[in-house]
Amino acid sequence: MRIDRAEVIVTSPDRNFVTLKLTTDDGLIGLGDATLNGRELAVVAYLHEHVVPLLIGIDAHKIEDTWQFLYRSAYWRRGPVTMAAIAAVDVALWDIKAKAAGMPLYQLLGGASRTGLLAYGHASGKSTSELFDSVRKHQAEGYKAIRIQTGVPGLKSIYGIASNATLEGNEGKRYDHEPAQRGAFPAEEDWDTRSYLRHVPTVFEAVRNEFGPEIPLLHDGHHRMTPIQAAKLGKSLEPYDLFWLEDCTPAENQEALRLVRQHTTTPLAIGEVFNTVWDYQQLIREQLFDYVRSAVTHTGGISALKKILEYAAQYQVKSGMHGPTDISPVGMAAAMHLGLAIHNFGIQEYMQHGEKTNAVFSQSFTWNDGMLHPGNKPGLGVELDVDEAGRYPYETAYLPYNRLADGTVHDW
Repeated sequence: MRIDRAEVIVTSPDRNFVTLKLTTDDGLIGLGDATLNGRELAVVAYLHEHVVPLLIGIDAHKIEDTWQFLYRSAYWRRGPVTMAAIAAVDVALWDIKAKAAGMPLYQLLGGASRTGLLAYGHASGKSTSELFDSVRKHQAEGYKAIRIQTGVPGLKSIYGIASNATLEGNEGKRYDHEPAQRGAFPAEEDWDTRSYLRHVPTVFEAVRNEFGPEIPLLHDGHHRMTPIQAAKLGKSLEPYDLFWLEDCTPAENQEALRLVRQHTTTPLAIGEVFNTVWDYQQLIREQLFDYVRSAVTHTGGISALKKILEYAAQYQVKSGMHGPTDISPVGMAAAMHLGLAIHNFGIQEYMQHGEKTNAVFSQSFTWNDGMLHPGNKPGLGVELDVDEAGRYPYETAYLPYNRLADGTVHDW
């Protein structure tokens, strides 16, 4: 069974997505997600110019060999563009293999280790009352675990607030409540860390008082703090029993997490922007965090992320795979199959895609009582309607960026 055709499909129903479609000589189709938020066309070019020509005629069953070939033959390794392209090939080949076997993909990964995947949603608000309404809305939608993001007094627009996720005068074009916005230049947001550090603990106190001690609460610092600031926040949030504090400081400097870990028992989630095991190696070995935040889409695919999670399991580190709507339904399905199979599953991020996206990508997963399941159709359980995808051409879009009060560009 060999790859007969490889197509790169770009579509923008509710936001931009890049999908690799592989077809074998006996007609089986495999899909892989190659979406890189705000830099989609870089991956498209990498696939078109450097990967697709190498795929025609290869044995579709040789997943590991193909992965190693694409990673090692390029010489220039790692990075989000390369690893997103490799991930798309890897996931598409797993999709094909599972369809050839007549099984849902998780069965080929060792079978189910649980009946479903606990998922968390994104509640947010510029004010406490708006935040409370968002929490209640997510509870009504079935979420049992909820991420809390809040506005900060004195700041006009910051990360994670759904009601801020539109450009002025362009409200009809929100990206599934995600911050990437269509336009020729990134939107500018403002930031003040001291104000944030003062305000956030009061918000979690209010949320706990309103919704009680049982609901798992999460928070994303989004790389905006220094290590000592992150340590201070983690310590101040300890009374509110967070499920995790995510990306509290840029973790490319892996030693920085030692300082945070020394000063707080708040669980830490790290790695949304990581791409390989080398980003994690020291952090896992020294047990400096608790949850792996990578996406299948950005970390070389199922083959690579499964290895990272197996390494993490030796140190009681669990999964917390990236899953907002900048991951296509193909990438989300891959995460669900992997999460169902591994032993050290922790939680799955889950933002619901819009109607247009769901028309382009038909899906077999279920969402019931706060739990996801990828379904039991052979393969990933996702099919791409190419004609529907063609109705939505690519639109330029960027994530925002931050400036401090004095004009300095800051981590967003």
